[in-house]
Amino acid sequence: MDVLARYRESGALLEGHFLLKSGLHSPYFLQSAAVFQYPEHARALAEALAEKLRSFEPDFVIGPAIGGVVLSHLVAEALGARALFAEKDEAGGMFLRPGLLVRPGERFVAVEDVVTTGGSVRRAAQAAIARGAELVAVGAVVDRSPEPPDFGVPFRALVRFVPETYAPEECPPCRAGVPLSRV
Repeated sequence: MDVLARYRESGALLEGHFLLKSGLHSPYFLQSAAVFQYPEHARALAEALAEKLRSFEPDFVIGPAIGGVVLSHLVAEALGARALFAEKDEAGGMFLRPGLLVRPGERFVAVEDVVTTGGSVRRAAQAAIARGAELVAVGAVVDRSPEPPDFGVPFRALVRFVPETYAPEECPPCRAGVPLSRV
């Protein structure tokens, strides 16, 4: 499957000068919400990711809100598991709403659309670990990290896409006066 072709087809692979969540600048931005608005793309990507995670036999799949909600649901459906999502709390971590079932000792995978540093998916996983569950793998549609993050468990991605990124003070487009898009 050509993952990036699906992003291009749906207008989800943007080119320009972007401020990433990490604080770095990049000439590319992957807007997963734009590709996930098409059910055929969302389902195909989720099913492909589920195949990479199937051998871990999770009881549930978790993703960070908002980007990981659709993905965690579709991956869980493909795996025959429950789907959960974690939300940001005021302290910068994530939490699970009351009523979302996590039993101590359950095995789970955490999923994210695009991983750059791994911070969001790591915080989502921590919310389930805090309830006694065991993280067995992490999955992403796109790994755009400069070095694959170490989650302490296997990490699987459908594609690795690592465009150049720049610290703001070293950014060539900034030096050239190109306006920065905040996405």
